[in-house]
Amino acid sequence: MLPPELGITILSYLNATDLCLAGCVWQDLGNDEYLWQGLCKSTWGHCSIYNKRLPAGFSYRRLYLQLDEGSLTFNANPQEGIGYFMSKGILMDHPTELAKFIFYTRRLNWKMLRIYLDERRDVLDELVTLHNFSNQFLPNALRDFFRHIHAPEERGEYLETLITKFSHRFCTCNPGLVHDLGLSPDAVYVLCYSLILLSIDLTSPHVKNKMSKREFIRNTRRAAHNVSEDFVGHLYDNIYLIGHVAA
Repeated sequence: MLPPELGITILSYLNATDLCLAGCVWQDLGNDEYLWQGLCKSTWGHCSIYNKRLPAGFSYRRLYLQLDEGSLTFNANPQEGIGYFMSKGILMDHPTELAKFIFYTRRLNWKMLRIYLDERRDVLDELVTLHNFSNQFLPNALRDFFRHIHAPEERGEYLETLITKFSHRFCTCNPGLVHDLGLSPDAVYVLCYSLILLSIDLTSPHVKNKMSKREFIRNTRRAAHNVSEDFVGHLYDNIYLIGHVAA
């Protein structure tokens, strides 16, 4: 009796086992292909199979169970999970298709995803281009980026790669801002590291003497000379009020 959109939203909170049990009790639920299609697409927003001509007898309920099985497999072993999706015809072996699947999916473990993207830099490149940072303030854009591509826990080559790719993408999405503020990918790279260090400084209980706004402005402008004092000050205010950029 509920509107289909509301029913899909409610049922999307159930896992595959609960949904199948519910389908056994409510036969209409178990046989409602429109509902299962909605559950597939609301949880796994992009799959290659969505754009294929579906064969006779195709079942979205079966597809949902396969997507759930593949996601659980990925969360244990990323390569095996992607291999499972490909073996079922759910995903094509192409970096763009894999990146879209990751970008629009809610069920993948971020630690396993980080391992996979570290190994598949071609997929990482495509994933970065899916982000649109137009008209976003730099710290907010960085938070958005790290929500999809989680930052590693330690500083190293992978973190440097992520920040480099983010910096170029941010400048590409904001040519007007780059021109007006005199930003460049190198300058954004420096600012991103400054934001990460400031985030740690302000949020960590182990740091007793917190960095002041004046200190942040002075330290940051030593490395990024062309960035205005006002802009760097606004960066500090954002971290102070909203919190860590990579939490």
